[in-house]
Amino acid sequence: MSEPTHNRTVLVLLDPATEVRSSVLELLTIGRSLGRVEAVTLEAPSVEALAQLGAYGVETVHQAELPAELRGDARHLSAVVAEVLAAAVRLTDADVVLAPSTFAAKEAAALAGRALGAGVVIDAAGVTSGTDGRVVATKRVFAGSWDTACEVTTDVAVLTVRANAVVAQPAEAAVATEVEGFAVTVDAPLPAVAARTATARDADRPTLEEAAIVVAGGRGTGGDFGPVTELADALGAAVGASRDAVFEGWFDRYVGQTGVTVAPRLYIGAGISGAPHHRGGMQASQVVVAVNNDPEAPIFEICDFAVVGDLSDVLPQAAEVIRAHKQQA
Repeated sequence: MSEPTHNRTVLVLLDPATEVRSSVLELLTIGRSLGRVEAVTLEAPSVEALAQLGAYGVETVHQAELPAELRGDARHLSAVVAEVLAAAVRLTDADVVLAPSTFAAKEAAALAGRALGAGVVIDAAGVTSGTDGRVVATKRVFAGSWDTACEVTTDVAVLTVRANAVVAQPAEAAVATEVEGFAVTVDAPLPAVAARTATARDADRPTLEEAAIVVAGGRGTGGDFGPVTELADALGAAVGASRDAVFEGWFDRYVGQTGVTVAPRLYIGAGISGAPHHRGGMQASQVVVAVNNDPEAPIFEICDFAVVGDLSDVLPQAAEVIRAHKQQA
């Protein structure tokens, strides 16, 4: 990406601070194109995280010092993250805040934007500097039918950016990263936080929102997601589903307008007809591959590569070829 043309301070949210996910590395890459990039965390970064941040040009990490009564998951509530972001902007006089497009980060960005009187753009597909020096975010709307450019006219811009918006690139020279604490008071009333019961993130598989490759299964799986997960494991991909598959109880997260919106570099839909609801959640994917035994399936209208066949035959064969190719590499 091009070098910054304006002396901005860009804050990038790093939560959790124990790892620097690919989506955050992309935000750091975008941030360097806009100005001087710094990070904001709610806890102490790990040694590994600090090394990665230094490689991406981050000289300063602002670590929030939260009230002692906030413990565990309560420290990561959207209202708390919003207070941290707003306090960090006031502390650094930052011009831009960048965060991943997760559900929690989007809510925190909206709350921080309100507190700061900032312009907020959610689910941006790209962020650049306009000809007048203002921040411009591009995004797709109306289920991926229109590409828009949104210029932020306020002093502070708060944006969440979809994963895979750019290819992450380290800085030309690594820097030493210092951690500076700053006190944050939380005035907003906070809901009680129940013990976390969700399935832990699979360390060997990326999250659905951040994955560069997504393999999703639909009603055509008949409830057997074995071929879908086998191909996903061979590709190092995230696994998703159609809304119908989730409603049937076959999987836990679905891609769609009211589910998870994804924009991976490669999207493989297996046994998914391609209803408008589903297409609205994945149509921004760079390359779409569809596998369906119905040659008239609507998803074939938008895919780049179509495979007419039984997914229980096609996906295991594809996984086998991919594994063999990796062994030869």
